[in-house]
Amino acid sequence: MTLENALASVDSDVVGDADGGVVVKKETTPKAFVNAKTIDESDFEDVVVSEPPLNIERLKSVGTIARSFEIWSFVVAFVFRRVFIGVKWSYKGGYTEEKRIARLERLASWLRKGLLRLGPTFIKVGQQFSTRVDVLSPQFIRELEKLQDRVPPFPTKLAKEILDEELGGPVESFFDNFEDTPLAAASLGQVHRAQMKATGEQVIIKVQRPGLKEIFDIDLKNLRVIAKWLQKVDPKNDGAKRDWVAIFDETARVLYDEVDYTNEAKNAEEFKKQFTGDDWIKVPRIYWEFTKRRTLCMEYAPATKINDVEAIKAMGIDPDRMARLAVEAYLQQVLRFGFFHADPHPGNVAVDKGDPEGKGRLVVYDYGMMGRIPSQTRDGLLDLFYATYEGQSDSAVKALMKMGVLVDTGADLTAVKRTADFFLTQFDARINAQKKARETNKEEFEAEFKAPRTKEEKQQVRKRILSNIGEDLLVVSKDQPFRFPAEFTFVVRAFSVLDGIGKTLNKKFDISEIAAPYARNLLIEANPNSLPPQVVTAQRDWLRRADAQTKAIVNLFKGPDAIYDIADTMRRIETGKLKIRVRALEAERALDRMAIMQGVTIQALLAACATNIGVVLYVSSLTLYAQCAFGAAGLLAFKALTGQLKVAKLLKKENSILGA
Repeated sequence: MTLENALASVDSDVVGDADGGVVVKKETTPKAFVNAKTIDESDFEDVVVSEPPLNIERLKSVGTIARSFEIWSFVVAFVFRRVFIGVKWSYKGGYTEEKRIARLERLASWLRKGLLRLGPTFIKVGQQFSTRVDVLSPQFIRELEKLQDRVPPFPTKLAKEILDEELGGPVESFFDNFEDTPLAAASLGQVHRAQMKATGEQVIIKVQRPGLKEIFDIDLKNLRVIAKWLQKVDPKNDGAKRDWVAIFDETARVLYDEVDYTNEAKNAEEFKKQFTGDDWIKVPRIYWEFTKRRTLCMEYAPATKINDVEAIKAMGIDPDRMARLAVEAYLQQVLRFGFFHADPHPGNVAVDKGDPEGKGRLVVYDYGMMGRIPSQTRDGLLDLFYATYEGQSDSAVKALMKMGVLVDTGADLTAVKRTADFFLTQFDARINAQKKARETNKEEFEAEFKAPRTKEEKQQVRKRILSNIGEDLLVVSKDQPFRFPAEFTFVVRAFSVLDGIGKTLNKKFDISEIAAPYARNLLIEANPNSLPPQVVTAQRDWLRRADAQTKAIVNLFKGPDAIYDIADTMRRIETGKLKIRVRALEAERALDRMAIMQGVTIQALLAACATNIGVVLYVSSLTLYAQCAFGAAGLLAFKALTGQLKVAKLLKKENSILGA
């Protein structure tokens, strides 16, 4: 087994070395109480991993001003490095794609180490973005994923002191066999195994890192400023308006909830009630007498990490079934209950054989990060899944509006509907093709990941998309009718994590194959009269046909009036009483560019005038006034240059979308 795989599947006895790295001394208990495959201890001897230590004491001692400077200097340095990657003349020997990717990989590694040095808040932020494949490039995703497994623990002596304070007495008076070596260490705390003195039951005790709230108070103030800055600079080229401040507020709320472990205990019990009667999911029991603000005591429930495919197969459990159960469990949380686990990464989801039939069940840990979805948003999401299943673009658009994702800005939504119709058609074709391929030869179909498209295939796909909806994409980008509700921050993240877990267990796993029909089943099960699914399906079909027939009958009687209205409209057009407004999209774009260029021209003329004035003043020995004139000229010239670059960017965007 490779060292990299070993580090990913177990936590180790970690101490800082003289160079600020981390020395992995020996193997300890697998992370998340996992009974994983045996690992040779020689893999861990005297290995140095380049990880900066997580120095909580340093973070606690840093003042607000110094901490703010540390955060902002890191942010500025990252932005500068990221922008510099796109500067082609900076590459020694000429720019190549390989050199750009190499720079991205080095920057991603630098980012991860910087987040570790900045402490728990930023480690948590990095973990949140570690699965956002829709936001970050693969290089950053790979590095940030390491933050889930390689967070150094804090001293056990300090953990015992916290336990003594919270429990009101020494640890030994409540527990036997308290293990000094933590089972796992995360950004906000670490876990130790022990035995309850009163009953002899095996439990795990989660202890919070010291000084977290104080660190959060300083860090989150600065992060909110960064969110406001992102709100201003986000170009929103994809037609969606992201409320970065609302997203931050949602994340901050979850972080503060995690600081109080009594909230996590309540979340675990509420989550458990949702799945009462389901024997395929396990929620460890909470022991409230030993659960306080900074400590959490729960049942010891060992299991195998859900992404350890070989171990799951060795247990006689079907990995594909576990992947489907993970998705179905999450769909129930989101679509039925509206209360969901917001951090379902492989360290928090495991598998054991505790179910009656021995087919395997999910074991879910860590209920600190939980999310809630309002009932209206949940209903809209359910309708969206059903519309996707039936391929109805009109219903999908209505569902998006119900969820608050699509906002009626007064603009024409025809482009949105055509775009939705195109992608639903493509989605349906892809699902049918996969279903046919699986039915033809399942073993061959699931043997390998889907082969990446060649450059020619990518160009063909792009050309097909642009030839169908290129103009519509430009309209959507201009009108920006989409919003990203803050409550979806963790929903999207969790879906991407689950998709990754599924592909680990089954190379051809497709979360959409499960999600759409399962949402349909949930919609059927949610009927008020508890009718059989077949009856509900027939009822919905009958209602849809009855609605169509009703419209036909109404139109039969309204037909003459409609003809009269059409004739009246034509007469009003002929007499000039009614004017028709036609939206010329190409003309709109040209006018937008012209308006910008008009501003550029005026700014350039003013800059030239200010320069001339400055020269006259300088010659007249009025140096101070001349400097002011030159400064104004420079500012105006800079604004003119910015406008020119904006026009060039608009043209480039149009050409890329329209395929010119």
